[in-house]
Amino acid sequence: MILFRVMPFTIEQFLEVFRAYNEAVYPAQWALFGIAVAAVVMSLPPAVDNGRRISAILAVLWAWTGIAYHIAFFTGINPLAYVFGAMCIVQALLFVYHGVLRGRMRFDVWADAAGITGAVLILFALVAYPILGYLLGRVYPYSPTFGAPCPTTIFTFGILLWNRDRTPVHLIAIPFLWSLIGFSAAVSLSIREDMGLFLAGLVTAVFVVRNAR
Repeated sequence: MILFRVMPFTIEQFLEVFRAYNEAVYPAQWALFGIAVAAVVMSLPPAVDNGRRISAILAVLWAWTGIAYHIAFFTGINPLAYVFGAMCIVQALLFVYHGVLRGRMRFDVWADAAGITGAVLILFALVAYPILGYLLGRVYPYSPTFGAPCPTTIFTFGILLWNRDRTPVHLIAIPFLWSLIGFSAAVSLSIREDMGLFLAGLVTAVFVVRNAR
C-alpha cells in the first residue's frame, strides 16, 4: 500500500490512463480476450499437446501488459511503471523459456480442487471482473479491460492451476508480487474489483508450492 500512497496521482488520473490506453489500443482488447478464450478452449478435454501454444499466449499477454500498458501509458503518472513493465517482460520471457522452448507445461481441466479453483479465477477475470467494474461505476473507456495488469494476472493464476506438470515456484513470483501491488492500489484507490487479486495469488501460491514438494 505504501508504494501507491507515495505516487503522485489521484483516482481520476489513474482512470484517465485507462481512458487513454483503451482508446489508443482499441480493438486490441478484443483480440487479447479472444486468445485468452482460445487458451481456455485448448485446455478442455481432450487436451492434447497444448503446453507450448498456451504458454505462448501467456507470454503475449504479459509482454502486452508490460509494454502496451505499463511502459506506454502508466509511466505518464507513475515512474515505477518502468519497473512494473520490466517485470512483465521478464514474466513473458519465463513463459517462453519454460513453456514454449522447453515444453514443461501441459494444461488440462480436472474436477479437482485446483481445476475448480482455476475455473473460478478464469471466469472472474474474463466475465465477472468487467461486469463488477461496470456495476461499481467504472464504465468503458474508464475501466481496466482485459490485457490490463490485474485481470491478466487473475487469468494467469487460473490457467496455471490447470497446469498438470509441476509449475516452478519462480514462475508465479512476479504475478504474486503484482497481486500484492495491485491489492495495495485497490485498497488505496477503492478499485473494488481488484480486492480479490491478493486472495487469487495466495491460493495459487499454496497450490504451486504444495505440488512442488
